Amino acid sequence: MGVCGLGHDVVDVSAFAAQLAEPGTRMRALFSVREVRQASERARSKGDGEAVHLAAKWAGKEAFLKAWCEALGSADSPFTLDDFPWREVEVLDDSHGVPHVTLSGEVALTFRDGGVARRQANAGVEAIPSVHISLSHDGPVASAVVIIDVG
Repeated sequence: MGVCGLGHDVVDVSAFAAQLAEPGTRMRALFSVREVRQASERARSKGDGEAVHLAAKWAGKEAFLKAWCEALGSADSPFTLDDFPWREVEVLDDSHGVPHVTLSGEVALTFRDGGVARRQANAGVEAIPSVHISLSHDGPVASAVVIIDVG
């Protein structure tokens, strides 16, 4: 069947950093402990700020949601922006520094057992969707592209 969803997002790093630093903000709570730890470690090793790495991960989360919505087509979205469980979509680097999307909890169940998989099964395709992600940041901008495909 091939590509069934494509998402892209761009984040202004300085605006994102300001939002993270705002007293009482809930932005940091939208990331898993592993994402924050990884962003901190990456910032230390590269000698830059944690915010740029979290901004890229945030762009990845947003791009995933956009790709998922496209993959669903005219089907109802299982979540709204207000109730989307952002921490259940983790953007984590593997041991080689390659980013991957890891789903857990309600998002994983909904993504694998319903939504995209069900839509593909209805089209006669028995396949679990794969998620591919690319992250980038340069100066004031962080960006991500996500592709959802079924084999």
